[in-house]
Amino acid sequence: MWKRGRHMPPFLLLSSEIYDPLRFSVVSLRKGGTIMEWMLLPLKRYADFSGRSRRKEYWMFVLGVFIAAIVLSIIEGIVGLSGMVGGVYGPLTTLFLLGILVPSIAVQVRRFHDQDKSGWFVLLALIPFLGGLAVLVFMCLEGTRGPNRFGPDPKGGANPEVFA
Repeated sequence: MWKRGRHMPPFLLLSSEIYDPLRFSVVSLRKGGTIMEWMLLPLKRYADFSGRSRRKEYWMFVLGVFIAAIVLSIIEGIVGLSGMVGGVYGPLTTLFLLGILVPSIAVQVRRFHDQDKSGWFVLLALIPFLGGLAVLVFMCLEGTRGPNRFGPDPKGGANPEVFA
């Protein structure tokens, strides 16, 4: 009845596939992991401040945090908990953001390591106005090719143990 790769209903997809409604077919994401695996990878490396991280790992994590914060804010708005903490955030969003603080700093340090820069560059974000902009620019820059003093190139070849 249903053939893999052709007209597959979304609820029967594997974790490494995504349904493409424009083509009415399934597209495999297995080349380097699924979107969700990239979003959760910094949580698996929770307090690992050594090594290197790709741009994809960083930006997928940022996207996941952004989506989760929006969903929590909507839930808090429906339940009536929004604005309870400092007049801005609800308790669920506050707990989530506090819980995600260490992995956020760790993945940012690993991004700086990927560019062969010290992890202390994270402190640039403490400079009002321009510091956050400088960190944003650094997070967009490509890492150094090949190994550097912080480890091997995360893009260099397929590493099947990244998502294990």
